[in-house]
Amino acid sequence: MFIPILRGTFFRAIDPRFRAHALTGSRSAGRYSRPDQPTLYMSSSIEGVEAAMVAHKGSRSMELEIIELEVEAENIADLRSPELLAKVKIDVADAVAPWQEVVAAGATPPSWTVRDRLIAAGANGLIDPSRKRLGLWHLVLFRWNDGHGPTVRLRGM
Repeated sequence: MFIPILRGTFFRAIDPRFRAHALTGSRSAGRYSRPDQPTLYMSSSIEGVEAAMVAHKGSRSMELEIIELEVEAENIADLRSPELLAKVKIDVADAVAPWQEVVAAGATPPSWTVRDRLIAAGANGLIDPSRKRLGLWHLVLFRWNDGHGPTVRLRGM
């Protein structure tokens, strides 16, 4: 049902002041993460990072650097797959629904429920198609470098 093995180089925009913490994941709520759920958001290309940053203008540092990460991950749910969505009973509209306004209003966005369902089904993360540019995609990990799941390392280290 899930992608058995996903290996490759992925990209992430970070504030250079926090480079030492680049692998700790998000520090605040995200599309697929409550504020207390570590989540690592990456893109499959530099263009994907740039497209994703459009949605975060104003909430991110103006001084960002793009880092390269080497990833090896198992059990990744591909949200581009209608078969997977049907099997895990996920409506793609829940994944792409606006989330920032919902969180700001103190409610739970549907995309957090998508994460919950995927974790319950055994997923370690997901592939999220870009909403800004057709053909681009992002990798979101729910766990990594814990000895049992995906591994991520800063390229060149």
